[in-house]
Amino acid sequence: MFGMSVFQLVLERLKAEEDEQGKAYDEQLPPANIRGLNAGFVGNLASSGTIDSGAVQRAYFDTASEAMRAPPKPAARPVMPDHLSRIRPEQVAADLGLTDMETAMGLTDKRRRFAAENHPDRHHPDFRNNATIRMKIANMLIDEAQRRLRLMQRS
Repeated sequence: MFGMSVFQLVLERLKAEEDEQGKAYDEQLPPANIRGLNAGFVGNLASSGTIDSGAVQRAYFDTASEAMRAPPKPAARPVMPDHLSRIRPEQVAADLGLTDMETAMGLTDKRRRFAAENHPDRHHPDFRNNATIRMKIANMLIDEAQRRLRLMQRS
């Protein structure tokens, strides 16, 4: 017993108890009939040991909610917002409302408001190309307005 780990001591004790009882530890337990979880929890086993798949489906749909029983409705085709069809630079400039009297802070605010409405991540994937074009044009126009503003401030 000296020089043995706790685990080895436990194993030795179990072997000794097994010998005393004269039976294997496995013989004391009822036989396990575990077939796995692939059958689900509601299936009835036929005499052959196979699962009646029809019974499983009926049990599933009997306990399912009404929404689960109904066939899925086809998704309605999204409609592109009108402003996303305006992709010409003069249209985007009009939507931005740029004037000759802009300030740096005003341009930053306009960029943020425009992005909040037009950013591609905020639109359906079918319309992201137009949203991307609008954002590129708006950024170009605002960057140009900021460049002109800096030039005017230097003079």
